[in-house]
Amino acid sequence: MTTATLEKLALHGGPRTVPEGTILPWPPKDASDRDLVLASLNGTNHAFGPNCIELQKEFAAWNGSRFAIATNSGTAALHMAIAACGCGTADEVLVPAYSWSSSATCILHHSCIPVFVDIDFDTMLIDPAKLEEKISPRTKAIVAVHLHGLSADMDPILAVARKHGLKVIEDACQAHGALYKGKKVGTLGDCAAFSFNQNKCLSAGEGGMFVTEDESLHRNAQQLWSFGETRAPSESRDFHAYALGWMYRTSDLPAAFARAQLRKLDGYLAHQRRAVSRLAEQLAGVEGLLLPPQPDGRVWNGYNYVIRLDTSHLPSAQDAGAYRDRVVKALQAEGVPATVWQKFILPSMTVFRAQNGFGAGHPWSHPLARPVVYDPAEYPVAQRHCDTHFCIINPLRMPNGDAAVDAVARGIHKVMANLANLD
Repeated sequence: MTTATLEKLALHGGPRTVPEGTILPWPPKDASDRDLVLASLNGTNHAFGPNCIELQKEFAAWNGSRFAIATNSGTAALHMAIAACGCGTADEVLVPAYSWSSSATCILHHSCIPVFVDIDFDTMLIDPAKLEEKISPRTKAIVAVHLHGLSADMDPILAVARKHGLKVIEDACQAHGALYKGKKVGTLGDCAAFSFNQNKCLSAGEGGMFVTEDESLHRNAQQLWSFGETRAPSESRDFHAYALGWMYRTSDLPAAFARAQLRKLDGYLAHQRRAVSRLAEQLAGVEGLLLPPQPDGRVWNGYNYVIRLDTSHLPSAQDAGAYRDRVVKALQAEGVPATVWQKFILPSMTVFRAQNGFGAGHPWSHPLARPVVYDPAEYPVAQRHCDTHFCIINPLRMPNGDAAVDAVARGIHKVMANLANLD
């Protein structure tokens, strides 16, 4: 890095490292996106139309999945996975203590009870060594979240699941194209959910996909997806609700956008991996930063580059979050689009701690439920990660190139060289 790292922080009136307009927005769009979306707009079926059907086929082929169901969100696909796996009222589902809220609220959506498991600090993913201590006679499934585009350690997770007769649901909402021992995520457990939200590697604005190899799980998920019916919207429908269902289908316009973006996804992922490597090389050895590893046998998709601050020199661990926030504020002033991805571990969120999801304490108050306590202090690793992390996302994605990555690296170097001047 140059002597610019020693300049006055932009926070205090110094020059900004990353000029306005350097970081371009995601996702990039071209004529192929416009052609498919306009063709859909000019068509006659704007509900579950032909692009929805083709998207299911194309995504299944791309991911190597036997069955795929196009949904209106990744959260919907997760709820479908919970239902497909036969989880019912007051059943327990294990889920990491640090993730997006819907990794666990999807469990509540089917009147089941989330039970949290602490994470491994290095990978930021559920710690397989801590699964068995959380299993009870009510446990029915494990949600393995491939957070930030890195696969969870699936072999030991699957071993625990098979030992105890549990289903494994992959939350692959951020992990399109991530690999575990040469296999794509979404093909490792019993079923999986992907998201096509705007910030995902495959963006359709909104949308998602449920995938599985199991015909019975596919059938169960499809029933929940479409009003409790047993026939798909593309089939001859009898409009009879055979069970409680939702309306989780996507529609033709976002499906058309998703199809266009899917054709470019492999190129996006290759670009992100190169950009991540370039940024990691430039940040290697920076005092005070803990960079994310890529464990042997796992290939990251580059979704979200998560950096932790080494706060070991602070007088109290209670200061970690405030210290991190000051660093992020200084980075943002330099033009580095650093973000705090999730400021709360899941067991500290009110929706779980109040234990009143549907009123009258349900599902925790159900006669079949056993007492479950949500004490954030039981998840120290998740809390340590939560308090010390910040993320870099868009600069690593197309249409941004090396210049954006290099500018971000310079901004991070500058702030880290001026930590004494933050206050």
